[in-house]
Amino acid sequence: MTSLRPPHHRSTARRLPAALAGATAGVLAAGLVAAPAHAESGPASPLGTVARTAGHARFVPGPCPRTADPIPALKDAHCGTLTVPEKREGHEGRGRRITLAVAIIPAATKRHPGDPIVWLAGGPGDDAVSEIPMALKGGLNRDRDLIFMSQRGTYSADPELTCVNIDQFNARALGLVSNAPSTGRLHVRATRECRDRVVARGADPSAYDDTESSADLADLRKALGIRQWNVFGISYGTDLALQYMRLHPEGIRSVGIDGILPPSLAGGAVTWKAAREGFDGMFKACADQPACNTRYPHLKATFERLVVDLEARPVSTTVSVPGQPAPVKVVIDGGNLVNWLTSASHVAEGVPRSIDELAHGNPQRIAEQLAGGKYSPEAMGRTSHGLVYGVFCREWTPYESQEDIIRGGRRAFPSFPRSLLANAPQLAWLHDDCRAWDVPPADPSVRDRTVSDIPTLVLSGGFDSQTAPSNGAYVGRTLSRSTVVTVPYVAHVVFADSTCAQTMTVSFFDRPTAPDTSCLAGLKPPTFEIG
Repeated sequence: MTSLRPPHHRSTARRLPAALAGATAGVLAAGLVAAPAHAESGPASPLGTVARTAGHARFVPGPCPRTADPIPALKDAHCGTLTVPEKREGHEGRGRRITLAVAIIPAATKRHPGDPIVWLAGGPGDDAVSEIPMALKGGLNRDRDLIFMSQRGTYSADPELTCVNIDQFNARALGLVSNAPSTGRLHVRATRECRDRVVARGADPSAYDDTESSADLADLRKALGIRQWNVFGISYGTDLALQYMRLHPEGIRSVGIDGILPPSLAGGAVTWKAAREGFDGMFKACADQPACNTRYPHLKATFERLVVDLEARPVSTTVSVPGQPAPVKVVIDGGNLVNWLTSASHVAEGVPRSIDELAHGNPQRIAEQLAGGKYSPEAMGRTSHGLVYGVFCREWTPYESQEDIIRGGRRAFPSFPRSLLANAPQLAWLHDDCRAWDVPPADPSVRDRTVSDIPTLVLSGGFDSQTAPSNGAYVGRTLSRSTVVTVPYVAHVVFADSTCAQTMTVSFFDRPTAPDTSCLAGLKPPTFEIG
């Protein structure tokens, strides 16, 4: 199972963003653990040194959280922790308590409105604090303070429910046939081991989901004494943002969501739809570019033929990966090829050339990109699989059957075999994993559509093969004051890579009902590599 995660950096054409490279098991992974950064206390906090309580939640100012990589902006941050009940329903605040790290990055300007922006991370399972550099690169703190709170179970929370065994399995699974039953059994075994670790930490696996995370956000706003704030969520964070708007709308001035995952659709079927839309966006862009179309005609048909052929007759090769003592084996079958293209949308310039090379018997370029992501340090030991499975297994699988996934895949890709369609991109062995995770379903209302008049900016990318571009229009229909925008030629989470998207987002928080979208008129497609 992979996660719907945003890119942490712009990749070269030969290496995918590590947090988005395809995987066949667990949440996207692989690599070596980076040494945690030292916690930093930052300057004197405007919050003071006095703890604040809101209901059963308590905020205490203190040192900034640990991070897997150094984040210089934390030197100027105001930090602390929010302590909340692990599970609210039926416990009335008397049960186990958990701690969530909070970091507040001051606005770049001295004169700014009093309403800050709270950032909701991708994943599920990513740590919000680790995404501070992305937010600052996009200028989101130009006029407003930015608030980052680690979602429950994530890297800087206590307990942190990462499972390195799943990350290690993701790396080893690169050399396995992705849809083979034997791979599935190993996949589920890794999931059970993760669940055992979560329980051994004293955590309740059923307490890590959108309902509790939404309540955590509501408690944080009150504990910080903030009358009104803004919300910006990326990737899976859009799912959480929509739930938060539905469950706790009070105190929300405006909401930006980027890379839309509607809670009412979340699951394997919509992931197949996303792949279809994102792939077609890239194929069309090549067809519309004379040099690309001449050099790589019928690219869509070539790719789909390769998927079918390789699902029946996989090919394998070995590639060298930085930090690995020996070459690693990579199997390219139909499932791995689909997962590769899902992530390669972030480096679309090289996609036609890579497909063409594979069609002519050279898998190295694709194999190197797959291995570069799986074995990257960014893909090891940083994802909260406890939160991943809590969301997937409480909110998704109870409301979508395995046959629903297959039917969704068949609608999107009629030529693909059933063995491949059963494992949607990014969600391999989803139902098998959730049987092993063994948590009760969330209340059915978790699948309700969000109906709201809160001003909302709804952003999608034309090349987004992880969350379908059409999801933006879908959620916009029940958000009466929404601005729905698709940024062409950009992959999942447009804020990460598009200066136009960054400009629109900043302008939106200034004028939530009239963001500046004029930059869209000047966007041009990528220039595809001609090999």
